[in-house]
Amino acid sequence: MNTRMPFMKGAAPIRRTLKYLEQGKLVFKDNVRIVTFNFNNNHTPSKGAEDFVFWHFAQMQYKNPQIQMCVFNDMTPSPFVQVFFNCGSKLVLDIDSQDKDSIFDVVKKIFCKSEETLKAEALAKEKKSNPANFGYMCTHECICEIPGQAPCTRWVIPPKEQRGKFKFLHKDVEEED
Repeated sequence: MNTRMPFMKGAAPIRRTLKYLEQGKLVFKDNVRIVTFNFNNNHTPSKGAEDFVFWHFAQMQYKNPQIQMCVFNDMTPSPFVQVFFNCGSKLVLDIDSQDKDSIFDVVKKIFCKSEETLKAEALAKEKKSNPANFGYMCTHECICEIPGQAPCTRWVIPPKEQRGKFKFLHKDVEEED
């Protein structure tokens, strides 16, 4: 029995690791609100849908926390994906007798953001001006430029009480010059 990692039990426990969840590539567009997967267990035409949900559902939930996702088992004659949009419309995607990779490609192509959009959003998120950030490529290069901070020693000579030689060695710095 593995006492160090109790979550590493069951079928394919790798699905419950943070590294696996972060590797998900299905990030839905902003107008998607609800995604439902409908298939039958142990049904040959539904095998691809069952495998797709088994391997990608947790990643989709992790990458899309604002979207409601549901799985309906043994309630339909043929497997399908149903997507509801914020404008009230819905789209039904037939995934009968498709393998999990082809379902992945179709869902990514139709409902997900492109790689360029994801890169642009990540760049915009990084560029958000946070007043706590300073340094190269930020709004302030030095903390002394932020109001209320002590002035930088390259611009203003600090008082002798703030210098190390005077404080620890009890030497007057001006005497050595």
